[in-house]
Amino acid sequence: MNVRKEAASDGGGISDGGPRTAPRAAGEATVPARTAVRRRATAVRWYGLVLAALALALVCALSLAVGARSIPLSTVWEVLTQGRGGEEAFVVRRLRVPRTVIGLLAGAALGLAGALMQGLTRNPLADPGLLGVNNGASAAVVVAIAFLGVGSPLGYVWFAFLGAALAYAVVYLLGSSGRSAGPDRMVLAGAAINATLIAFVSAVVLHDIRAFDAFRFWAVGSLAGRDMEVVRQVGPLILAGVVTALCLARPLNALALGEETGRALGAHTERTRLAGAVAVALLCGGATAAAGPIAFIGLAVPHLVRMVTGPDQRWVMAYSLLLAPVLLLGADVIGRFLAAPGELETGIVTAFLGAPLFIALSRRRRIAAL
Repeated sequence: MNVRKEAASDGGGISDGGPRTAPRAAGEATVPARTAVRRRATAVRWYGLVLAALALALVCALSLAVGARSIPLSTVWEVLTQGRGGEEAFVVRRLRVPRTVIGLLAGAALGLAGALMQGLTRNPLADPGLLGVNNGASAAVVVAIAFLGVGSPLGYVWFAFLGAALAYAVVYLLGSSGRSAGPDRMVLAGAAINATLIAFVSAVVLHDIRAFDAFRFWAVGSLAGRDMEVVRQVGPLILAGVVTALCLARPLNALALGEETGRALGAHTERTRLAGAVAVALLCGGATAAAGPIAFIGLAVPHLVRMVTGPDQRWVMAYSLLLAPVLLLGADVIGRFLAAPGELETGIVTAFLGAPLFIALSRRRRIAAL
């Protein structure tokens, strides 16, 4: 009897030891399998990121070659690398290079801003249009045209940026103050600010025909008619916003588990929200100032990315940074191709591409979790 008791207490008995050791062995066997699955998933994400970079390179090449006057890619390469002159060189260097660079900057900024907004508000429908950014820029441009006599896209840049940043700052302050502060309140504040700004813009343009004529071309959203001076003005702002947003990926992953859990994991809620507000203001303000209020990029791209990468903000932001310019420049190329020798504005094409996607997403029973 004593031998049996000692064997049972040590886990060496036939009846007691067997059942105890079996689950432990099974658990140990599943650890390498889970590790292998995670490694394969990470490798697939890296391969996808490489494919996204190749797609971006391809659409940039098409943006330089396709237009009212198609130019062979070999000629484009000679113009860019060998300093070839002539009319084709003028078209590539003066018209299409600035247009492509602005598309890259604006697309990356809008895609990253959409991913950041959706992460901050934990709302899968958050985008620059929902939180008042686009209409803030529109209101500032209308003021510049109607009351200050500004008449060129280059002159709109700083007004659009300041208007977008100010509108988002007001939404952030309204949504983050008080006892009921939180993502839901920020969305409601954005809806209220949006309604106010739309009413203001409508009132001004309906009473000023000159402002209406100038504003309607900017409001549709386009990459045409901009030069490298616009890039020099908004490029540093967008770059600062990109760096800030990428640094917030890990804190946003922690806050996605809930504010209490996020704090326990070391994330600072208020600091993350404030830094996110600054990043969104820089990204959306710079993109809207450069290309106008282009819709659906910030909404659609993070959704599509999340279906591939899952909710990890590090991957969502990295993919959005590459795929959003693909969509924007692709829409610009499609607009040039469909209406040749004229062109459709980029904002119109993105609306046609984004609206069916938005409808499809809204009909899904279960939107991808953040």
